[in-house]
Amino acid sequence: MVTLEVNGQQHSVDAPPDMPVLWVLRDLVGLTGTKFGCGIAQCGACTVHVDGVAVRSCVFPVGAVGERKITTIEAVGETPAGRRIQAAWRQIDVVQCGYCQSGQVMQAASLLAQNANPSDADIDAAMAGNICRCGTYNRIRAAIKLAVKEA
Repeated sequence: MVTLEVNGQQHSVDAPPDMPVLWVLRDLVGLTGTKFGCGIAQCGACTVHVDGVAVRSCVFPVGAVGERKITTIEAVGETPAGRRIQAAWRQIDVVQCGYCQSGQVMQAASLLAQNANPSDADIDAAMAGNICRCGTYNRIRAAIKLAVKEA
C-alpha cells in the first residue's frame, strides 16, 4: 500500500512502486482530468504538480513520490497561479479540442508559481514540452501573459 496526498486529501492505494502516477491517479484514485497522451513524457498531456513543480506523470513512478504533495487539474484552481491561469484560459478562449489543456494549464501554472513575470523566452522554454495538436499556441501565450497582468 502506498499513501499519497493528492489535492489535499490522503489516498491509500495498492500500487507497485514502479506504477506511473498517471495510472494511480486515473485508475486507483479516480481523478481522470490528467490525460494519457504519449506515455514517454514527450507531449505533456499528463502534467501534474509534485510539490508545485510540473512533472510528467506518465513516467513518474508512484514509489518516487514519497511525502511530496500531488496537485492535479482538479485542484490547481485552488492555487493563486492556477486560479489566474484558469481565468485567463477562459477569457482568451484557449481551448479548441481540449485534450491537451489540462497539461497545458498545469505547466503554465507551475511556470507562474516559479516566475511571476516570465519573458517570451521563459514561456517558450516552459511550454515547449506541451504539444497542442490544434495549434492553440498563440492563445496559450496570450493567456499566460494575461494571467501575469492579473497578478
